[in-house]
Amino acid sequence: MCSSCGFVHYADPRVAAVSLVLEGDRVLLVQRRFDPKKGFWSLPGGYVDAGEDPRVAAAREVKEETGLEIAVAALLDVLFNADPGGASIVIVYRAEVVGGELSAADDAAEAEFFAMDGLPPLAFESTESAIASLGVDS
Repeated sequence: MCSSCGFVHYADPRVAAVSLVLEGDRVLLVQRRFDPKKGFWSLPGGYVDAGEDPRVAAAREVKEETGLEIAVAALLDVLFNADPGGASIVIVYRAEVVGGELSAADDAAEAEFFAMDGLPPLAFESTESAIASLGVDS
């Protein structure tokens, strides 16, 4: 709170929506083009814009980063991230590909489907948690 004018600033959480997209027993991941965690891999996703439905944000981010169109199938989890550099709340959806062609774009350097037993270095705990929720050894 400002001692001069009394204005109160609330540090609201930053919210991200990500999608867990499977192709058979392989999971869709994107390699991060920028920090945080540049060069590491994560589920496709990003920040939810003001006034945007998180499901719409999840589909938008997958399209922007991978060229794939998805249908959000279900809410998988809502995770808390204490790292101050990113989203503090991560909404994870299960989704299915319904169109498009796989091609990395936007802030994804690469986009690829990976077998669960051959995952690249993962960027975030939320990605690890989402994949672990599938009940397979990675």
